[in-house]
Amino acid sequence: MQKKLTITIDEDVYAGLHQVVGRRKISRFIESLVRPYVMYGDLQEGYRQMAADTVREAEAMEWVEGTAEDIQGEAG
Repeated sequence: MQKKLTITIDEDVYAGLHQVVGRRKISRFIESLVRPYVMYGDLQEGYRQMAADTVREAEAMEWVEGTAEDIQGEAG
């Protein structure tokens, strides 16, 4: 189900939306930008997918460990 929403934006932004996105595609474009900030279920699924990426997780762990070593070096 869709709901209609009226928003107010600067006329230059409006013109840019028409030029870049296209007249009949603005609602879909704005929804795609806003959705990640308001749909927490999607965010949790995204975190699950990232955690399942073992290469990415290994790189993240390497970065965390390197940062911890840097912090320890500064404290001493």
